[in-house]
Amino acid sequence: MERNAKKPENALPPLPMTRAELEARGIARLDFVLVTGDAYIDHPSFGAAIIGRTLESRGYTVGIIAQPDWHSAEPFRALGKPRLAFLITSGNMDSMVNHYTSSRKRRSDDAYTPGGKAGARPDRAAIVYAHRAREAYKGVPIILGGIEASLRRFAHYDYWDDKVRRSVLVDAVADFVVYGMAERAVVELADALASGLRPRDITYVAGTAFQTQSLENIYDYTLIESYDEVAADKPAYARAFLKQYEEQDPVRGKRLVQPHGSGFVVVNPPAMPLNSTELDEVYALPYTRRPHPSYDKHIPALDEVEFSLASCRGCFGACSFCALTFHQGRIVQSRSHASLTEEAKLLTRQPGFKGYIHDVGGPTANFRRPACKRQLEEGACKNRQCLGFTPCKRVDADHSDYVALLKKLRAVEGVKRVFVRSGVRYDYAMLDRDDAFLRELVGHHVSGQLKVAPEHVDDRVLRLMGKPSAALYERFLQKYKAINRALDKEQFIVPYFMSSHPGSDLNSAVELALFLKRTGQRPEQVQDFYPTPGTLSTCMYYTGLDPRTMEKVYVPRSYEEKAMQRALMQYFMPQHRAMARKALVKAGREDLIGFHKNALVPPERESALPPRGRRKG
Repeated sequence: MERNAKKPENALPPLPMTRAELEARGIARLDFVLVTGDAYIDHPSFGAAIIGRTLESRGYTVGIIAQPDWHSAEPFRALGKPRLAFLITSGNMDSMVNHYTSSRKRRSDDAYTPGGKAGARPDRAAIVYAHRAREAYKGVPIILGGIEASLRRFAHYDYWDDKVRRSVLVDAVADFVVYGMAERAVVELADALASGLRPRDITYVAGTAFQTQSLENIYDYTLIESYDEVAADKPAYARAFLKQYEEQDPVRGKRLVQPHGSGFVVVNPPAMPLNSTELDEVYALPYTRRPHPSYDKHIPALDEVEFSLASCRGCFGACSFCALTFHQGRIVQSRSHASLTEEAKLLTRQPGFKGYIHDVGGPTANFRRPACKRQLEEGACKNRQCLGFTPCKRVDADHSDYVALLKKLRAVEGVKRVFVRSGVRYDYAMLDRDDAFLRELVGHHVSGQLKVAPEHVDDRVLRLMGKPSAALYERFLQKYKAINRALDKEQFIVPYFMSSHPGSDLNSAVELALFLKRTGQRPEQVQDFYPTPGTLSTCMYYTGLDPRTMEKVYVPRSYEEKAMQRALMQYFMPQHRAMARKALVKAGREDLIGFHKNALVPPERESALPPRGRRKG
């Protein structure tokens, strides 16, 4: 297949997926077998490839079992018994999010599967795969990783079961979870296992969680509310979550212990983030950057990242509905300019490259440095957000490094345009006293439309979301338009808004609809709030409490109210008019039904008439 025809000059063969490939590489027995719910793409945008190549670079042998048939243990024996451990991940996405929409409807596609077809992995893949691996080879240590396991390391509210579930460690009967961006932790675990240590004696690795029946040899820990307590009492759940949230820091974070029945789940503090040199090394590993050659169908997930550059990790944006705090952490790490320009040169030699780098970014594209100088020495503040609704005074908003990087990438021979398509925090950009970044962005790096995520306009909701005020968004819109005019460009904003977030009632949704009408914005897609594990917003959704203050939070739960909030955000679409009218009546805003200039929707009877049949006046 042409898409798989070439690989970079420094690439090694892909990690083996068959016995024949093991024999060709002279491997009698693998150190690790990595089981993933995704198809295997040997590219640094995919966790299995990064972890596999990282271990390989340290001298360990790793084989891949991708999307195995989980109905028996036999597919888990395909590469033989690993010497050190099974590494198990559900893939780049949580398997439940991968399978179900926010309304719990089954999805029909899967971008991480050849042909884009759904159904190649089970629900709760990390748990299912762990049980099959244990069945295949008893006594082999099992290490869980990836987003699904990472965010379920504590007892957690599960939206799909609508109840609190135990730690994934307990349900999977696994030895470890490596959480977050796990290169450092997985190498340390590998070295410990290779030295002959038993899993039960490896209690010290930062960025890992494990089970124990006794706390006799566990030191310097904070005991948090037990699984039984948080499953039975919502305030207890909120208190436990806040402790997890506050200690999620590699510098000052504490070891947390959560009782589960007669045993304990121990979660060590996060691993220190990689420095620039270490991050460069990860991205310089000899990836083929292609799907494994055994695949004969296109894998859609590669499209978004094939000609993009990951410049940073971590995010201090503090969005309540985002799990990045519990996964990549709040301390931003960046690759060097040399590393990124070298990868840009590599892209120009890839088959299919047409001169366009699709993105240069990360969780937040314009974060290339820690929020303030204190973070690397003292950690992120325990009880203060860097941005959120009101930014911390210590935030050092400076885009000079990012601007310099973008200029260098534009100058690479063979590159025609460099776009920025991952999230841009406009509040951080507005904090920068120099408009150089916005001018650079508008002048060179927007492909007609800039995507930003104000999420809402009701300040009560925005405070709960950890997003800046609506007034700041409006100031940003004006500045963006002014810079476009000054540069003689006509480019637009594509805003993302969210319906039914905790705190958002029908009055909030009406306020948002009126804002959209006033500013002429018509969102084609609306995202319902999706309560996924590991977020502050999910804690609010489940408990009805803001864990930071223990104040009550209104939570829209019924399907009908969620549908009404969505309809108000898309009031201009004929198919949503009936539901929008119902919402306006319920909110006591019948004044917005009619044909006057402030109306959102026409009356029901008039709405059904063709344009000529409507009465005037």
